[in-house]
Amino acid sequence: MTLVRYNPALRNFSSRSFNSILDKYFQDTFETNGNGTGFVPAVDIAESDKAFELAFAVPGFKKEDFNLDYKDGNLTISGERKFQSEQKDVNYHTRETRYGKFSRTFHLPENINDDKIQAAYVDGILKVTLPKDEKKELKKTIKIN
Repeated sequence: MTLVRYNPALRNFSSRSFNSILDKYFQDTFETNGNGTGFVPAVDIAESDKAFELAFAVPGFKKEDFNLDYKDGNLTISGERKFQSEQKDVNYHTRETRYGKFSRTFHLPENINDDKIQAAYVDGILKVTLPKDEKKELKKTIKIN
């Protein structure tokens, strides 16, 4: 079972590759929280025998800037990087740093031990560890009588 980013608008499509194409299109094109000030941080997702790990690239944040909410098998990670006032004596030629709010939701597999989810923010990376519950098996062999 893999960890899949939850997107309620696309839940009825069966092909994950098609979903991925649409996610990428809408994420890159329209996902700015409606006011042009949002952004979507990059995330790396890894899986080991014991856990899933999400690593968000979010430099310039403080750990107080994040909210992590878990409900009904969905993990939502949100935050805000506030724009700092322009300096009058500085003439920017370009400004590529994104500011504003973001929110990412992931639908978690059933074998996650939600009581042991941990998060740490170090050197601009928010790392969320989702330990697997060894007692919950996702795959079972069913004996035919």
